[in-house]
Amino acid sequence: MPASPPAGLKFNRPVEAKRRFDVPPEHLWDMISAPGSLNDSHPFCRTNEVLSWDGDERADRLEYLNGLTYVRRFQSWNPLQGYTLLIGEEGGYQSFVEWTIEAEGEHHANLTISVHTFLLAGWPRWASALPYRLWIRPRLTRYLNAVLAGYHHVEATGEAVPRNHFGRHGWFS
Repeated sequence: MPASPPAGLKFNRPVEAKRRFDVPPEHLWDMISAPGSLNDSHPFCRTNEVLSWDGDERADRLEYLNGLTYVRRFQSWNPLQGYTLLIGEEGGYQSFVEWTIEAEGEHHANLTISVHTFLLAGWPRWASALPYRLWIRPRLTRYLNAVLAGYHHVEATGEAVPRNHFGRHGWFS
């Protein structure tokens, strides 16, 4: 299901994180596609409010623990495979995100989250390389690993992940 960012929008190189889950792909899909699922699974989420969740239009609002609020507008929706979305402040710059499920037999699946961030996207590639490598990529990778760990926590315990459970994050805590 590899997708590309929408034409006309500038993005940086993607940052991605991947995690293996000991559940069938169908169960993993149910976890990530449920309306408001970030309320239980996201370690930096204060609230995840559904704006619309019907047929072809899906959107929600994610308020982080530090009060930052982003809107997620889903671009593609492929049951049991994943989805793509744009995320950012309402009316502001948007990052392109892919959530991809890869089956590993009947009882295991991998979940990969790839983010094409808008941060530094307007900079020349040569000028953005160092700040991207030293500042953005490590922090975004840590964030994505915490989100995946949050879903794993819910899957393993059946309980909502405590906020900042995997440590605080400077951008979202």
